[in-house]
Amino acid sequence: MSARPARPRARARNVEATPRTQLKRRVELTLLRDRAHYDALVMGAVANARVSVWIATANVKELRVEAPIGSRARARGRYMSFLDLLDALAARGVELRLLHAGVPSRAFRAELRRRPRPPIEMRRCPRVHLKMIAVDGALLYLGSANLTGAGLGAKGEGRRNFEAGVLTDDDLLLDEMQATFEAIWTGAECKGCRLRPLCPAPLDALEKSRCASGRDDR
Repeated sequence: MSARPARPRARARNVEATPRTQLKRRVELTLLRDRAHYDALVMGAVANARVSVWIATANVKELRVEAPIGSRARARGRYMSFLDLLDALAARGVELRLLHAGVPSRAFRAELRRRPRPPIEMRRCPRVHLKMIAVDGALLYLGSANLTGAGLGAKGEGRRNFEAGVLTDDDLLLDEMQATFEAIWTGAECKGCRLRPLCPAPLDALEKSRCASGRDDR
């Protein structure tokens, strides 16, 4: 198994969690607030992913991040698109998935069009409102932040949103939320969905089409 990203330096505490089994146990959580989303989550966990990054968000907007350390662009204080960061991850063979509800912003779509092939596979479900990032199957973020600059702390002081979430390496929480993500991603939740008539592209139909054609975009 690949090494886990280094734990961000932030205050942590142990809390009791009750999964579906109703078994009480201790879980270590790291609290992320505001700017910490950018430092610990985006430039920490996501930027150092080795296997996979699964993102669930309601909204998607163009996000600017710092250029890599040691680069000329970084020395000049320049920023790049979050999609440039994902390009680098994809080049290393990292599996990238984005599950979202709303139509991505115009700026995000423009960045996508600049690429011959998107670095991340995207699927849309209008009912998605959870904010989740799972990295390498080893680190999980759950919180309030959407995939936007203001949400993930990339905006300046006085401009970014007030956001809060937790980061954990708890195996049971990872299993629970990755199974939730996978169920939505593969269309397993579509059959009983009462909003299906309004859905722009039901994911179960997409999955059946992929299986029939033998495609694997991941």
